[in-house]
Amino acid sequence: MRYVGIDYHKRYSVLCATDERGQELKQRRISGNSATGFAQFFSELGEESKVVMEACWNWGWLYDLLAKIDGIDEVMLAHPYKTRLIAEAQIKTDRLDAQMLAELLRGDLIAQSHAPSAATRARKHLLRQRLFWVRLRTMLRNRMHAILDRQHGLERPQLKNFFSRRGQTWLEEVQLPCAEDQPLLTQDLEVAELLEEKIKQLDRSIGQSQSEEEKLLESIPGIGPLFSSVIATEIDGVGRFNSATKLAAYAGVVPTTHASGGRVFNGRLLWQCNKWLRWALIEASWSAIQFSGYFGSIYRCARARGKNKNIAITMVAHRMIKIIWLLLAERRPYTETLPDRSEDGMTVVVRRKVLGLAS
Repeated sequence: MRYVGIDYHKRYSVLCATDERGQELKQRRISGNSATGFAQFFSELGEESKVVMEACWNWGWLYDLLAKIDGIDEVMLAHPYKTRLIAEAQIKTDRLDAQMLAELLRGDLIAQSHAPSAATRARKHLLRQRLFWVRLRTMLRNRMHAILDRQHGLERPQLKNFFSRRGQTWLEEVQLPCAEDQPLLTQDLEVAELLEEKIKQLDRSIGQSQSEEEKLLESIPGIGPLFSSVIATEIDGVGRFNSATKLAAYAGVVPTTHASGGRVFNGRLLWQCNKWLRWALIEASWSAIQFSGYFGSIYRCARARGKNKNIAITMVAHRMIKIIWLLLAERRPYTETLPDRSEDGMTVVVRRKVLGLAS
């Protein structure tokens, strides 16, 4: 068996192969990351190889390419941050990085990262493109609000949403007191119309295939078709998390903890996490507290204890991801019992037995 470490870069890659005793057999730099260059390197080794590469920017292309090359038995994806902790060195070169990856692979010391399938990665790109367009649309709407705010003396209709059908008609027909801002508003409206069309196109593509996990997630208050798609795709199989706590840490809805000398300090949220999953959970939690007595009671209790709204909503998201883990693990939809009320008739306490969660 050969052990090969690959230091992958945008324009080239450095490969280092060792044998079972750790003896370096071959080291090569492949310019242009050509498929023939990789195939030739592994054909010259003469034995089956295990390969490791870091989960760097755009790793998917090389990962898929290596999986198709004859002579490669397994391709592993190393977690960049955890691997750096193990193999930190004062002298760092591409060759030494590839050699260190090969040594860690030979010693079975690779901190492995999850490698989604090509289909899952494609769906992630589709969803993230949609979220990117929505962020641009929000920025564009803020610019239009700024233009309107500069128009002193302009009479506006009493509308909650200036981007509804009625508001859109008014924006297209309004004559601004400041003539210099009129073409700016026209440009913003044209770009906004284009963005709306692109978002609708992506929505149609996203809605064409809905998995069983997405249908289960939609049973949770606050989670609609978009959030269910984002959450299910980013989790990519709940079986890879052996507990709800692990999934909550992956989602980044738990605080950092420092304990020393008998004192425990909880700091900011974990920064090494799936930020897309955390975003979807936080946004879904804001909707859930409006339509669910259970999630609403968690938020109100946190606020009553003096927590600010951001901490309170994170506590809701933390409970939501634990419920998600349970529902996906047991393959059942979410159910919520009718709330019990205290003697004063005001405090809402929801029974949690049906959720399978402790208080």
